[in-house]
Amino acid sequence: MLIGCCAVVEMARAHLRIYGLVQGVFFRATMKDVADRLGVTGWVRNLPDGSVEAVVEGPKDKVMELIRWAHHGPPAARVERVVVEWEPYRGEFRDFRIRYRFW
Repeated sequence: MLIGCCAVVEMARAHLRIYGLVQGVFFRATMKDVADRLGVTGWVRNLPDGSVEAVVEGPKDKVMELIRWAHHGPPAARVERVVVEWEPYRGEFRDFRIRYRFW
């Protein structure tokens, strides 16, 4: 008889582009706070075209929760659309960081 069992957690990686009024409204800082609370890893950065780009890794349900958050962002943001590309999980990050360069 098997008593107790460990659930298998599906890990995921998503590449996001967020468009709209998403720079200068604390989007990156707030995304980092949300990512830290959820326990996901990766990075977020502003792009020259005014959008925000992020790569997020972690348990799929937590990654999906961060994606749901990205559809509205912090209070001052006006998100027009979020493009999500699912990628193979790599487990390459230790934490979630704000990147300050475009390369």
